Amino acid sequence: MELRIFTEPQQGASYDQLLAVARCAEDAGYGAFFRSDHYLKMGAVSGEPGPTDAWTTLAGLARETSRIRLGTLMTAATFRLPGPLAISVAQVDQMSGGRVELGIGAGWFADEHTAYGIPFPSVGERFDRLEEQLAVVTGLWETPAGETFDFAGRHYPVTGSPALPKPVQQPRPPILLGGMGPKRTPRLAARYADEFNLPFVSVADSVAQFDRVRAACADIGRDPAGMRWSNALVLCCGRDEAEVRRRAEVIGREPAELRENGLAGTPAEIVDRIGRYAEIGSERIYLQVLDLADLDHVELVAAEVMPQL
Repeated sequence: MELRIFTEPQQGASYDQLLAVARCAEDAGYGAFFRSDHYLKMGAVSGEPGPTDAWTTLAGLARETSRIRLGTLMTAATFRLPGPLAISVAQVDQMSGGRVELGIGAGWFADEHTAYGIPFPSVGERFDRLEEQLAVVTGLWETPAGETFDFAGRHYPVTGSPALPKPVQQPRPPILLGGMGPKRTPRLAARYADEFNLPFVSVADSVAQFDRVRAACADIGRDPAGMRWSNALVLCCGRDEAEVRRRAEVIGREPAELRENGLAGTPAEIVDRIGRYAEIGSERIYLQVLDLADLDHVELVAAEVMPQL
């Protein structure tokens, strides 16, 4: 089981705060530093100093870290055109020496679209656009050097693209897809995903959706053993109950609710909870760290949870 750090900067974080967490995670031995891709805060927080762009942030981190992998959970397909997205991710992959992963989804948060003038089509059209995005991004990356790429898309037609630049990772950086959609999500994952991620869902719900994705893989003749399986869960770990409660209060949650729906409690409790996900085939856990000033939280899990996995 690999542990990765997952942050939500739209809730209020500067680039320097994100850099501090990424460097702490790298030094502590985590497998990756991921961030959300949102432009508007959620819930009763100020969101100040304001949103940071995901791929601008990761470009900076690519030059200021050296080992830890970097990525998004999840870039919204509504935010970017597929050609420029392929260029940006390939460039950050080059800047990092081949440490980038692209998590991408259809987009869901309507308010951030209206707040920043981003079109927000129907859910059906968003999935249509996501499917074309995946075809274009992967097609551009996988086109052999010296050849051109064409795609007869309804939303994103491409003609005679030189398909440059190329990422360092070949044939391409890993693609992460996820979510609980029962039909299109499994089909898209089977076709395009290197990793399938489920955020904030129970063990039972994870089993059901993993099985749908495995069935979709079988339908197209893909061996599901080639897919990585992962979960994302909010983290609230403490050396004792007082520390658990203090960390829960900082993020506006209750310890009992976090124990039910996330990873909360002492290191021993966290290890036991992660074990339940490991038993169903999950290979990575993305630890949603909401208090980015609490680097001791990150170090505690690395010291007392990670060695037991």
